[in-house]
Amino acid sequence: MRTTTAATSRPYLGYGLGLRTEHYESVLRQRPAVDWFEIISENYMVGGGKALHFLERIRADYPMVMHGVSLSIGGSDTLNEDYLRELKTLAARVEPEWISDHLCWTGVEGYNMHDLLPLPYTEEAVRHVAERVCRVQDFLGRQILLENVSSYLSYDCSHMPEWEFLAAVARRADCLILLDINNVYVSSHNHRFDPHDYLNALPAERVRQFHLAGHTHSGEIIVDTHDQAVIDPVWKLYASAVRRFGMVSTMIERDDNIPPLDDLLAELEQARTIAAPILKSLVA
Repeated sequence: MRTTTAATSRPYLGYGLGLRTEHYESVLRQRPAVDWFEIISENYMVGGGKALHFLERIRADYPMVMHGVSLSIGGSDTLNEDYLRELKTLAARVEPEWISDHLCWTGVEGYNMHDLLPLPYTEEAVRHVAERVCRVQDFLGRQILLENVSSYLSYDCSHMPEWEFLAAVARRADCLILLDINNVYVSSHNHRFDPHDYLNALPAERVRQFHLAGHTHSGEIIVDTHDQAVIDPVWKLYASAVRRFGMVSTMIERDDNIPPLDDLLAELEQARTIAAPILKSLVA
């Protein structure tokens, strides 16, 4: 059985980047001023090869966290025990500060749709997800983080807003939250809610990590493409999140249209610059 750690005990890693294949050589050559890296778990759940070779070399110099996309914690299929065993094996190799995945479902009847699909926000779904999270945490022997996803549709049966659903799952499962600031902004635009309502409703002691990313406008909706630079409204929402949650490990996430490493380092410096005076005022 896992040993539950207090949700109020929040380790702080500083400012990180998602580790991408395109930057392996640059990271090893430059040793950039990055405090930590986040890896996509599934990219390294392999027996060997180039990915693990670079992972081990970079891990020797930087703390890491693991971020998954295939747990399907909200799905109706039984939890994939083979996947969980591979995840636990990778965690033993990487020794991550924490492990995260998404509050969503990704497939049905064994078919992975490779998309992060939203859930109905109901009490039944809270119970279903929380029970599965508890089983995953017991298997891994640690708390996990769940990330809010961007969404483009809603369910008629939902009877609570997304932020109440996320908070309820986190409390009932005793898990933690990876708050994606861009995803809050995207969903607030698509569903016409105030993103600050989202921030204000979450239990601050359970928010352990922030994601910052870009997106694409597609007609009347915003699509969470993670292939653009962070825009000004998302930076402003990040500032609000820092004021609300305080010192939370923050990273820039880019999944496509990958720019040179120096471009992402500049965005990371912008995050530091925005957060520094707010954090200083909070402890003054």
